[in-house]
Amino acid sequence: MVLREEYDLICVGAGIMSATLALLVKQLKPDLNVLIVERLGKVGQESSAAWNNAGTGHSALCELNYTPENEDGAVDISKAINICTQFEISKQYWSYLVAEGLIKDPKTFITPVPHHSWVKGEENANYLENRFKAFKEHFMFNSIEFTREVEKMKEWFPLMMHNRTEDEVMAASRIDRGTEMNYGALTEKLFAILKDEYNTEVLFHTEVEDIDPDHDEEWLVKMKNLETGKKNTIDAEHVFIGAGGGSLLLLQKVEIDEKDGYGGFPVSGEWLVCKNQDIINQHNAKVYSKAGIGDPPMSVPHLDTRYINGKRELLFGPFAGFSPKFLKEGSYLDLFKSINFDNIPSMWGVFWHNLPLTKYLLEQVAMSFDDRMESLRQFVKDAKNEDWEIVIAGQRVQTIKKDEFEGGSLEFGTQLVSSKDGRITCLLGASPGASTSVKIMLDVIEKAFPELMASEQWKDKLNEMVPFYNKEVTKELFDQELARVTKDLNL
Repeated sequence: MVLREEYDLICVGAGIMSATLALLVKQLKPDLNVLIVERLGKVGQESSAAWNNAGTGHSALCELNYTPENEDGAVDISKAINICTQFEISKQYWSYLVAEGLIKDPKTFITPVPHHSWVKGEENANYLENRFKAFKEHFMFNSIEFTREVEKMKEWFPLMMHNRTEDEVMAASRIDRGTEMNYGALTEKLFAILKDEYNTEVLFHTEVEDIDPDHDEEWLVKMKNLETGKKNTIDAEHVFIGAGGGSLLLLQKVEIDEKDGYGGFPVSGEWLVCKNQDIINQHNAKVYSKAGIGDPPMSVPHLDTRYINGKRELLFGPFAGFSPKFLKEGSYLDLFKSINFDNIPSMWGVFWHNLPLTKYLLEQVAMSFDDRMESLRQFVKDAKNEDWEIVIAGQRVQTIKKDEFEGGSLEFGTQLVSSKDGRITCLLGASPGASTSVKIMLDVIEKAFPELMASEQWKDKLNEMVPFYNKEVTKELFDQELARVTKDLNL
């Protein structure tokens, strides 16, 4: 691969975020020179890889942490509307790629799987019914169904209803249009388009070690070939840091004030994965429940149908763990390297005000295989140890930022940090992440290329690719686009 001395945009990390940003930019302005730099030997090997994430098209159809209950008992669905809109934006862009013939078979990365919420106990059942009523009144969710009947739940997810009795107080909701996602497969397709259509390749086995200002309007990107040890430096007008958990450590080296106070809290994960095909075939659903009292949103248990490498799978979890690594292929020194004078108040504030999180992680780390199976039996009563095994999931770094009152706050979503002029941007955080990748990368483009985003040509192109872009989403527009995208993506 022949490198240029200067690029319009350098993307650090070859996951779904960099793939989406690079492809959007090349489609909007094909003559921009773009370079993607990846420390591993393949694309999509960290957070984007199928086994490293939940594989849910996060659209708030089943995830109860997006619909909190207010003190008066009313359910707030405002965050759910926002998340749903963002996932539909992603689907619109993928649909555009299919319609243009750039993606041939969408079923390799997106599959229709109904999304369910399921709870136990009278209080939780009442909450779920209130959520159902709030959802039913909004056009984005009006196809939702709700039941307290065991017989109906047997139709929706029969595996979970084995040995259930009528005296068990349960409730469930269902939205048919839910999706199962293989973000790793999608990432590979996006990079294939970049290479085949735009001659934009990935520089593998290369680590970006530092990013320094070069004059007023450029950045000096210092990188090292991990195979040969050779170092070189390239100028970039814009830089995007999308290296998953590794983003924080690189951001801390960048000389911008906006980075100050940010820290990270690494969390590892594990799945219970079914080995018995007869059991796998009895469940075709994503079923999310509620996190335990005092447990963080990352702990929401779910039993999911997955499609990975062409094979149907059944996963339960996630189970959290602790590792000081910021990447699955990272260093055990990552956490310690991230602590500095600027973020100590934030880190201490988060620790002091999130003692339940520390307790939760300690309990999760102490869980044996049998303990994990007992958690699964809350969902599948007759689950047998010999039918399941543990698979290691990805590494997440929850964002810590300054907080005026508590010193620091722990953020469970994604966080975009950028310089005032937008010439360097960094994505921190985790869920809903990949599901909302297109909207997040459009935000990056607005910060980095405001003069181009103001042009009528770009606006027209964006409206063609993403009809929801900068529009009020009405019922008529939503229904129209949902029908079109559903057809294009074979959902």
